[in-house]
Amino acid sequence: MSSGVGVNDDCLTQFSTLKLGKRYKYIIFALNQNNTEIVVEKTSDSQNYDDFLADLPESECRWAVYDLEFEKEDGGKRNKIVFYSWSPDTAKVKAKMVFASSKDALRRSLVGISTEIQGTDFSEVAHEVVLDKASRGA
Repeated sequence: MSSGVGVNDDCLTQFSTLKLGKRYKYIIFALNQNNTEIVVEKTSDSQNYDDFLADLPESECRWAVYDLEFEKEDGGKRNKIVFYSWSPDTAKVKAKMVFASSKDALRRSLVGISTEIQGTDFSEVAHEVVLDKASRGA
């Protein structure tokens, strides 16, 4: 916890619901107004990846987890939970610094992440890019 930012218990509860309960497709996390705690900003059961991308703000940092489902060449279905660090180039420098130093607190508390994506613009979090990275280790 190098930034001193804590992880709200609800983050872990909702992550468990995504991972085990399969009730959500993705969760978006943000810092609270005082920059003292990581909180759940949104949960969604939308199966549309474009909905997920639309929920990432253009000029504010966020973290997210997404339950990515894909098929291997052998026809087998796979699921991977992908962790996103969304830090757009247009975000304020101070916000990017707080987000970067707070990421590990959240990342370490979410057990079961298999792929990590860092995005500074939407091309880096495009479905094909994420699918390619996630399926390489499947």
